[in-house]
Amino acid sequence: MTKQQPSLDRRIQSLFPFALASLLVLGTARLVLDALKSNDSFVFQMYGWPRGQKPRPAVVISPEDRIDERCNVFEGKWVWDNLSHPHYTEESCPYLVKQVTCQRNGRPDSYYKNWRWQPNDCNLPRFDALKLMQILRGKRLMFVGDSVQRGQFESLVCMVQSITQGKRSLQRVPPRKIFRVEEFDASIEYYWAPFLVESISDHATKHTVLKRLVNLDSIANHGKHWEGVDILVFESYVWWMHSPTVNATYGSPDVQEYKVTTAYKLALQTWADWLESSIDPERQKVFFMSMSPTHLWSWEWKPGSDENCFNESYPIEGSYWGTGSNMEIMDIIHDQMQDLKAKVTFLNITQLSEYRKDAHTSVYGERRGKLLTKKQRSDPKKFADCIHWCLPGVPDTWNEILYAHLMKSHQNIL
Repeated sequence: MTKQQPSLDRRIQSLFPFALASLLVLGTARLVLDALKSNDSFVFQMYGWPRGQKPRPAVVISPEDRIDERCNVFEGKWVWDNLSHPHYTEESCPYLVKQVTCQRNGRPDSYYKNWRWQPNDCNLPRFDALKLMQILRGKRLMFVGDSVQRGQFESLVCMVQSITQGKRSLQRVPPRKIFRVEEFDASIEYYWAPFLVESISDHATKHTVLKRLVNLDSIANHGKHWEGVDILVFESYVWWMHSPTVNATYGSPDVQEYKVTTAYKLALQTWADWLESSIDPERQKVFFMSMSPTHLWSWEWKPGSDENCFNESYPIEGSYWGTGSNMEIMDIIHDQMQDLKAKVTFLNITQLSEYRKDAHTSVYGERRGKLLTKKQRSDPKKFADCIHWCLPGVPDTWNEILYAHLMKSHQNIL
């Protein structure tokens, strides 16, 4: 035994350098891996992050932030809530246009600001501007449509702008408006396309609803501005409804007169074809807003009257659907959504907005870029605008619903 012990010791000693070398290799590898995980990694500083993207801080969405799959957020009622609503004021948001600042323009009441939409079987998550901007970090969200859609864009800008501490800007690059927040490397944008497809009304400022010529099979000039946008929110309705027919081209340069519902169906098919060929469902989200209702005839909610939305201060109670919301158009949208291969989330805000006869700009907005004169305001039957909405107001609720769906689809990565 005594003769074998030195031999064993020598073997152990000879293995020691190998063990030490192995530990050094493992330790070095661990340091390298830890460095690679770090935002300050010299490798990424020299060569860049994969696909040119830096990692985003984790955004954790709690169960309270998510709407239940079984809950229909579009069925409910308006409840008075002057504690949590509005989310902002006209004075606190410098990005509102005159068309929507009803109180600044002379509206005497402010009740329209304090109603909250309450779904029947669940609650909408409380809007959290910081959480939304964290989800939008490094991304683009774009609203596409007419001036009603522009109101939703301005609403969302106002809902988030107060939490941004760094540089922010609003650029007008016709036909776009771009609200950019540098600290989140994010933008909320608006793109003017009242018919979605191309038309002679596509100039951002020089257009009129009276002369309509729509190219039902042309969308490429618009589509090139939508390519690569992370979140797209489409809307198109009121410009179609000026008269029962519309002049349009389809398949040839020859102009023909189409029934509006027929033309709308063809335009929506052109839009759907663009989606199928241009959207990456793994990276992009697409939403389609249903029609924004009008309140042009008070006899619909007040039998025997002959007015409009002027001087209305409270929502409609009970079942109501106005004739300004075309059911055939709703059916066309529904059928198109069913046939789409690309995933599109349909936000059916029509019914909940139907109740809000009190929330339009009425005589406290603009016409042809100018506020109404005192004489024009005295004739609300002729000059009241019962299409556009005051802000703060109903479009804030549309954005609360959009926010709820973005929270619902967000994947927590820990």
